[in-house]
Amino acid sequence: MRPEASDLFVALPGDDLPAYVYDLPDLREHVRTIRAALPERVELLYAAKANSDPGILRTLAGHVHGFEVASGGELDHVRAIVPDAPIAFGGPGKTQRELTRALDAGAERLHIESEHELRLLTTLLGDRTVEVLLRVNLPVDVGRVALAMGGGPFGMDPVRLDRCLEVMESAPGVRLRGLHLHLASGLQAQSHLRLVDKILAWAEKWARDRGIDLREVNVGGGMGVDYASPPAVFDWAALGAGLRRILARHPHLTLRIEPGRSVTAYCGWYVTEVLDIKFSRGHAFAVLRGGTHHLRTPAAKQHDHPFEVIPEDTWLRPWDRPEVRDEPVTLVGQLCTPKDVLASRIMTERLRVGDRVAFAMAGAYAWNISHHAFLMHPHPTFHHLDDVGAPVTGDTCGRRTS
Repeated sequence: MRPEASDLFVALPGDDLPAYVYDLPDLREHVRTIRAALPERVELLYAAKANSDPGILRTLAGHVHGFEVASGGELDHVRAIVPDAPIAFGGPGKTQRELTRALDAGAERLHIESEHELRLLTTLLGDRTVEVLLRVNLPVDVGRVALAMGGGPFGMDPVRLDRCLEVMESAPGVRLRGLHLHLASGLQAQSHLRLVDKILAWAEKWARDRGIDLREVNVGGGMGVDYASPPAVFDWAALGAGLRRILARHPHLTLRIEPGRSVTAYCGWYVTEVLDIKFSRGHAFAVLRGGTHHLRTPAAKQHDHPFEVIPEDTWLRPWDRPEVRDEPVTLVGQLCTPKDVLASRIMTERLRVGDRVAFAMAGAYAWNISHHAFLMHPHPTFHHLDDVGAPVTGDTCGRRTS
């Protein structure tokens, strides 16, 4: 945590809690490190689904090759925030209206999930042209991963690709740019490299057998983020070095990657306060303002979310301050469900009512995947640290910010 962030956590008015704080200089430094590690023929797109906060999108715009969106809503949002950025439109179940919007918005790539989706696209082109990637559900062993994307509803089996080629022969406005093969998430660098090696070998053989000039392969994202060990950041240097070796065997290919979580997770904090300390059947519980309806990540991934305690020494009540010392404590939110758990039985030196708690690694798949309306609690406020560490105004979701 940068000192500027810690100072802001303390300075936030109580009425602003819970609050998301995004450290934009830290994000900028991180994405620069990623870009520096990648070979020249690797293009970096940011998967907007991970966090579409306007400040984050603007910060990334000058450092990525474009943005990947997966709905018409994301498409419109990204276009409004960074109007000139290249956009790749993916995701299963695209509607006719969404495809039309993508064409109207000038999306530079469409990731086609099925023969039916391709046929639907051909009816919407008019005199326009569009470059597409065919998403392939390649049957390869990805090992033990956090999330296997292959074998499910994403993309199409390889045997369906030839039918798509036949459709494109009678649709000159659809140009085959390449293939999309995002097969797994939660991979570390060496596992990711082994998978990329398999993908590119298969893709080039497939194209060669059909006489296709394959120019681009998109392997998606999936770079692992270890919430149990925040300092253990994905090894981008190792990935870059390995990709250089792999691409040397594929001199005519451009490789695209679409990370989301591994780009923005580290720049975000969810800051709240302790409302109550209670003991139930021998276990200590800290009830926090907010909860998983704001920060759904730990419930979605079934982990204990990393946090830091920010002591607040002021206590003006006429009764003793509830606290827990030197024992495990479970941090829960305000929801009427036992599943509203942010961290379970974490050994804590001291935690008191009124102390603040800052949950780290809250920059991806946090607010944007949470069930905001459940119990109708107030939404959090949103704050951004700028280049000099001062807070700047951000999207407040109807509430004020600093």
